[in-house]
Parts: sequence; structure tokens; C-alpha cells
Amino acid sequence: MEPQFHDAPEKGFLPRIRSVLPELHRAERRLGTFLLDFPGDLASYDAQELARLSGVSKATVSRFVRRIGFANYDAARRAAREERQTGSRHFLAHAEDMAVEDPLTRALQEEMGNVAATFERITPADLEALAEAILGARRVWLIGYRISRVFADYLYWQLLKVIPSATVLPQAGESLGEYTAEMTGDDLVILTALRRRAANTEPLLEELTRIGTSTLLISDDGMSSDPRAAWHFRCRIETTSPQFNHAAVFSLCHQIVTSTTLKAGREGRRRLREIDEANERLGEV
Repeated sequence: MEPQFHDAPEKGFLPRIRSVLPELHRAERRLGTFLLDFPGDLASYDAQELARLSGVSKATVSRFVRRIGFANYDAARRAAREERQTGSRHFLAHAEDMAVEDPLTRALQEEMGNVAATFERITPADLEALAEAILGARRVWLIGYRISRVFADYLYWQLLKVIPSATVLPQAGESLGEYTAEMTGDDLVILTALRRRAANTEPLLEELTRIGTSTLLISDDGMSSDPRAAWHFRCRIETTSPQFNHAAVFSLCHQIVTSTTLKAGREGRRRLREIDEANERLGEV
């Protein structure tokens, strides 16, 4: 469902607030400023609760949503929920969460919950089949942009100790086409596409489908399951803090590397030993 603006539909929820903020009356400006800090509260609460949290009247809330171009509060809330799914971390914070007495305990509980929820959707058979495909691929390509690049790099450095054919891309100044032109149906691509996803994610998945590569797609659970990927592992990353928590993604990467190393067996252990011995001769360890 598209955000229901009366006009300027190309503007998202937060940009719309910023554009009208200087024109608002005092109470509406207070609400607008509050929502710029805690937009997730509009996505999560009804109009009466939002009025209480922001210190304005319910009538002010109704006037405000019309001023920013929505027919009613429900339409505004749907738009805020949709924008939350695009990946803005601003939507994670809530005003009532700022007074948590033990934020560390709460954060750890959420982190463990995210890891558990992620692995409930992944079976040992999935990881074993993926490990076998990684070891049998002609080349393994690892792709990630923005925060996703961190995990592509992590997988690259770990898998390189087991397989010699891993490549992370693109490098600075390079285009994806310089690599996809080299890919074949015997290759495996690990595409990490966490929020906010790069604009070329959809065209890239289409291109990989056309080439016929085996594809592992790692995303957050805000992305619907994609049948074009042989494996689509969806990680829970949302918390009540102002930042996404990527512990489940790191844990998943570790399990992928571990499964591949164990599946490599004697050959994998030989490669690890030879790397360590070479590093000792080169004085790098």
C-alpha cells in the first residue's frame, strides 16, 4: 500500500514534516518536533496516546496530520509504518523507552530474542546445503553496500581461509557490471541487503536470476521472502533503541563460516594449516 498523501506523494513521512515545520503554530510545531525525534510513536500508538506523549491535545494531532497531507490519522500511521520498513533507524526510538531503569539488561534481552527469532527460521539442513554449495562453486562472490558491506567483508575474510575463490565487490571506482559479466551459473553469490538497501538490489537480483547463479540473500525481516534466491535468511534487527542491532546477522555469518569449514573437512584443515605456516614464515603473526 502506498503512503496516502493528498499531494506531493514523492515525499516521505519525515521529509513532509520537515518541510512544513516552520509554518506550524506552537502546539503543532511541538508535535512535529516530537515526531522528528520519535516518529515510531505515530507508527505504534493511537492519536490519544500520541497526544499524551507529546504534550498536545488530540485535536492538535488531527490538525497536524492534515497539515502534512494526510486524510486522517490512520492514513498517517500507515505511512509511518511503511517508512519504518524502509529502514530509517529514527523509527526505532520511542519516548517512553528513554526512562528505562536498566537499559543494558533490556538491550541484551532484545539481542538474544533477535538471534533466537532469526534461527527459528533456519534449519541445520539449510546451512549444510549452503556450505556444500559454497565449496562446490566455481567462484563465490560477496556483495554488500552501506552497513551490509561490513558483513560481506567479514564473510570474505573468514571464507578465504577455507576456499581460494572468494571475491568481495564492488571495490572503489568499480561497477557491478564489471563483475556480473564474469559470473556463470556455476558461481554462488552471497548478497547482503540490510536496511537501508541499495537502490540496485532489485535489478541485481534480476540479473543474478538471468545469469543462473546460486544466490544466498541475507536481509532483515522487513524484506519479504524472495523466491529468486536459493536461500533467503531473514534476520531480526529491530530493537527499542535508536539503533538497529545486528547481532543476529553476525551470528548467522559465523554459522555460515563454521558450517563451511566443517564441511570442507581434511582439505579445509590443510588450507588453514598452510595459511598459518605461510604467515609465520612471512612474520605476519
